[in-house]
Formats: sequence, C-alpha cells, structure tokens
Amino acid sequence: MTLARVHIYVSGRVQGVFYRSNTRRKALELGLTGWVRNLPDGRVEIVAEGEREKLLSLIEWCRRGPPLARVEGVEVEWEKPRGEFESFTIRW
Repeated sequence: MTLARVHIYVSGRVQGVFYRSNTRRKALELGLTGWVRNLPDGRVEIVAEGEREKLLSLIEWCRRGPPLARVEGVEVEWEKPRGEFESFTIRW
C-alpha cells in the first residue's frame, strides 16, 4: 500500500452545487482522510491522503463532480503524506 497526499483545486461552476458534500461522501467511500472547502475566488480546494490508487479515483471523480457542477479545470499537486487527519471534513 503506497500512501500519498494530494492537493486539488477545482474551477468552474463548483460552488452552490453540493460539490463539497459530494466530495466528502466520495472521499469517505474511498477511505480517504483530509478536507474540502470553498475558496473566495470561486474554486474548491481539496487536501486528501490515502492510498495512491484511491486518490487517483478521487481526482477522476473531481473532473466530473456532482450532477449540477460544471468543472472547467482541475489542478493537482502531489505531496508527501503527513498523517494529520482522522477523517474527511468540510472546512468553512
């Protein structure tokens, strides 16, 4: 099992369409930890840790998002895992 950490920025129509709650649901389904939040510039920011293959699944999900979202861009930065999270939360 290869653990990793990913920092994701999602742009497009991703606020006000339940993107955060659906991201949390998908991350928990995949067994990932971390958080998701809206940014003032209209993007959604995600930090997630877990098995690399499951993080890749989350990234693919982010490219589509929930049904009402219109994703225009996904930026991904891979980082070393820190093991600082116990669950996956929505930050405000």
